[in-house]
Amino acid sequence: MILVTGGAGFIGSNFVMDWLAQSDEPVLNLDKLTYAGNLQNLASLKDNPQHVFVQGDIGDKTLVADLLVQYQPRAIINFAAESHVDRSISGPDDFIQTNIVGTFNLLEVTRGWWQQLDDDKKAGFRFLHVSTDEVYGSLALDAPAFTEEHPYEPNSPYSASKAASDHLVRAYQHTYGLPTLTTNCSNNYGPYHFPEKLIPLMIVNALAGKPLPVYGDGMQIRDWLYVKDHCSAIRRVLEAGRVGETYNVGGWNEKANIDIVKLICQHLDKLQPRSDGQSYAAQITFVKDRPGHDRRYAIDARKIERELGWKPEETFETGIVKTISWYLDNDAWVDNVQTGAYREWLASNYGSR
Repeated sequence: MILVTGGAGFIGSNFVMDWLAQSDEPVLNLDKLTYAGNLQNLASLKDNPQHVFVQGDIGDKTLVADLLVQYQPRAIINFAAESHVDRSISGPDDFIQTNIVGTFNLLEVTRGWWQQLDDDKKAGFRFLHVSTDEVYGSLALDAPAFTEEHPYEPNSPYSASKAASDHLVRAYQHTYGLPTLTTNCSNNYGPYHFPEKLIPLMIVNALAGKPLPVYGDGMQIRDWLYVKDHCSAIRRVLEAGRVGETYNVGGWNEKANIDIVKLICQHLDKLQPRSDGQSYAAQITFVKDRPGHDRRYAIDARKIERELGWKPEETFETGIVKTISWYLDNDAWVDNVQTGAYREWLASNYGSR
């Protein structure tokens, strides 16, 4: 059995579903079910005996200790995190508690349990920590992409908290010998993405006839990774990654935000045209940029390809069509995740810009 933390969130739920579609190895899924954790993401696994869901916090040492003793997982894949930059700016406390303190508690309980295992189980165990390229800071337009050796220069409370968690994972490997692996991924997109991030927000707002808010001039550049490609990379790192190593996972798809929004509008114009015949691009609205907005991220994913033979299958052009089509086909899911609290947050974040 493997233990997946944060397995009801966007990336975590995609990973759990992909894992069980390709393996008969059970998954113990621990998720706190905050605003972005959604059991509807896992509805297809409702009657699957290979999926064991537990609602709980990675910071709850007693709970985690009990689960480790009861289920004896051979690996932990840690997706659990607060992950939205804008929320970290308006309320950093949760990010410090979950991403730093929570990761510490998870590592500490895991270390105590792992040290009691017999030698074969100790050697075979892995703790895989899923992180972000945002820990590396911002790149100039002509700078080479982030490699695993790039210095950490986080610029938001979110990225600083993730950087701290990465350092803790590294320290537990070097100090205690805990067999850890770390992945730093670029921007994910795909099914089940909570609609406050750029791509799902643009799709949902476009279809609802609402403004499409673009920060600043919209020329912030990101590398985009289809979520199912990310899942396959994590499986490969878990399978064959070298203990103590970091692997950058990217999609080789650098795009400016404004180009992403325009491309979404073009596809929606074809797939579900507006009733008035106008393009969805008419809804694009430029808003005040957020504080400390990094200008460019780019991932150099050659190490994982060279050492582990992994590379993404989807181009952005194929992935974005699959993503838009999923949202068009799953409007009930979208309606259900748009709670009052979510709408209030959108109003507070974009209403004054």
